[in-house]
Amino acid sequence: MPSGVHIHNVRGQLFEAAERVLLRDGPDALTSRAVTEEANCAKGVLHRHFTDFDAFLAALVLDRIRGIEDRTTTLRAAAGTGSVVDNLADALQDLFGPVTVAIVALITFRDGLRARLREAGLAGIPLLMQGTAMIAAYLTAERESGRLAGDADIDTLAPTLVGAGHLLFADRTSAPPQTTAIRRMVAAVLAGALVAMG
Repeated sequence: MPSGVHIHNVRGQLFEAAERVLLRDGPDALTSRAVTEEANCAKGVLHRHFTDFDAFLAALVLDRIRGIEDRTTTLRAAAGTGSVVDNLADALQDLFGPVTVAIVALITFRDGLRARLREAGLAGIPLLMQGTAMIAAYLTAERESGRLAGDADIDTLAPTLVGAGHLLFADRTSAPPQTTAIRRMVAAVLAGALVAMG
């Protein structure tokens, strides 16, 4: 791309390019050159906006985290409506879209990225931690609505659902799990906590 040509929403275009490379070629193929080539822009564009490639990747993860935080509000508002199992199955399918699964793999693959994320105050495995917080917020709201037992252990149920969900979706080379498999897992995890509605 010729220099001097203004690119609108550079960060967004670079993030989308990184996600395409990640989905197509995997974490080991994700380099600054691959991202700028995918975005069809000059190599220096990325480094004009980010101090280095790990800073760019950390910004990409933080952007995805904001999306999870936005979805938390929507999911929590669904408490008391529909089926608890269906609501959670839908939330897990949404959480573990192909991009999130690929980014979680990237986080575990790159030491420098994990260091940057820790510097940003993110503990554990980012995206999975925020997904767990989202599920916990929903379960808490359902417990308050009476559809989950008053003694339901949210601190155990939420990470169990996210961990089991991640295992169902983690194989990037296979088709995503069927909705029935996700519902079955959710129902099994919540078996002792759901209140039978008369």
